[in-house]
Amino acid sequence: MQSLDNNTQAFLALVRAGLWEKDVRLLPYQDIKWLEVYRLASEQSVLGLVLAGLEHSDIKPPKESLLQWIGETQQIEQRNKAMNQFIADLIAKMREADIYTLLVKGQGIAQCYERPLWRACGDVDLFLSADNYQKAINYLLPLSSSHDEELEGEKHYSLSINDWVVEIHGSLPSRISPKADRVLEEIQRCVFYNGSVSSWRDGQTVVFLLHPNENVVYVFTHILKHFFRGGIGLRQICDWCRLIWVNHNTIDEKLLMKRLKEMGFVSEWKVFASLAVDMLGMPADSMPFYSPSRQWREKANSVLNYIMTVGNFGHNRDNSFRTKQPFLKRKWIAFSYKIKDFFCHFKVFKLDSLKVFIMEVKSGVVYTLRHEG
Repeated sequence: MQSLDNNTQAFLALVRAGLWEKDVRLLPYQDIKWLEVYRLASEQSVLGLVLAGLEHSDIKPPKESLLQWIGETQQIEQRNKAMNQFIADLIAKMREADIYTLLVKGQGIAQCYERPLWRACGDVDLFLSADNYQKAINYLLPLSSSHDEELEGEKHYSLSINDWVVEIHGSLPSRISPKADRVLEEIQRCVFYNGSVSSWRDGQTVVFLLHPNENVVYVFTHILKHFFRGGIGLRQICDWCRLIWVNHNTIDEKLLMKRLKEMGFVSEWKVFASLAVDMLGMPADSMPFYSPSRQWREKANSVLNYIMTVGNFGHNRDNSFRTKQPFLKRKWIAFSYKIKDFFCHFKVFKLDSLKVFIMEVKSGVVYTLRHEG
């Protein structure tokens, strides 16, 4: 079990303090290198969260470093305000055009934090029924400055509107296994046919979100998808923790366990639950199915080490080959990363890591043959 260095431990202590707004003692962590703590916070997209933690700490960075940190967090805050305004305006205009959508991930989950505006924002993800999906594409395309082609085999369209990336989703596939996708399709039916939604008042606009029963499963599946396919960041794990913590009295645990069993994700949940409680300080009584055992802790430690090594969505890796190398060499380097990840994941989640690896290899071979053909 790999031990974390002093700076990483101090960084995680500040994450815990920011996540739960609790006091933290950094004195035991001798000779903290604040530039390294800042680098980790930036790398994992939790600058604001760690700054919130610093407000509760007994030791602070040098004044110049702290002022820079505060300045960058203020920029995050301003960007969040601008994105919230954009979302409110966009959804209101779509509603006027008789197009109804839900917001998934992102700014909806940000509302689960003590300081929503300090969470680093990303894309705007809209989730729509089959009819509304096509209507949304037709409506938004003329407003966009650029767009990607629809992803093959998925109802997924990406556009740029007023400098914001808007992702349109007509489905939410796991890209892990068919049985996981069947549960996600059931969740989709619960949302669009049974009205299983919650809401957030964004200014004057009511924005609809997934109900917590559905949201915790979707967010967890999204974490697993990226974990198995190139890397996930600590921010996404923190999102999941806050989502559960804020809604733990609302979540139907029997329904949650039923879905996890049907997806084959019970072990994965227990590992990430251990990561949330044992390493990120989440209150144990708020995390469904948390089990305080050495087995899950050791696996959680492996997952945390992977997250810290690979970085947010794999950003720690040298990806310059994607633009500098010829096609076949790019494929070979990407495949070598997948091999390395597979051996790392196989130690923790044997069956699902093997399934995803085989799926990725098949997809890569088909793509290569088409390209070369």
